[in-house]
Amino acid sequence: MVTNKKEITIIPECPITATLSVIGGRWKTLILFQLASKTRRFGEIGVRIPTISKKVLTEQLKELEKDGLISRQKFKETPPRVEYSLTEMGKSLSPIFDEMAVWGFKNILKK
Repeated sequence: MVTNKKEITIIPECPITATLSVIGGRWKTLILFQLASKTRRFGEIGVRIPTISKKVLTEQLKELEKDGLISRQKFKETPPRVEYSLTEMGKSLSPIFDEMAVWGFKNILKK
């Protein structure tokens, strides 16, 4: 077994474990889902996920950027403006999130 920096044990050759090592956790999937529809600023993401703290949102955005799922564009303006968007790799997760939303609605929320 291989352990990455996040202390998640990755089972060799297991694609689900590999995927969860990048998008797993409480917030990353929600952040990616919010960015699937359009580019957003930090505050816009935070408003759409009201229970996430600014500190945690910052950490999660940095990890998603490091993992190649989102891009961060900083504009040289006053006040500074930063926008986040999905990379092509991040966009490839959109159909999965759409299916998760459908499943959650049908199996959890409709009960």
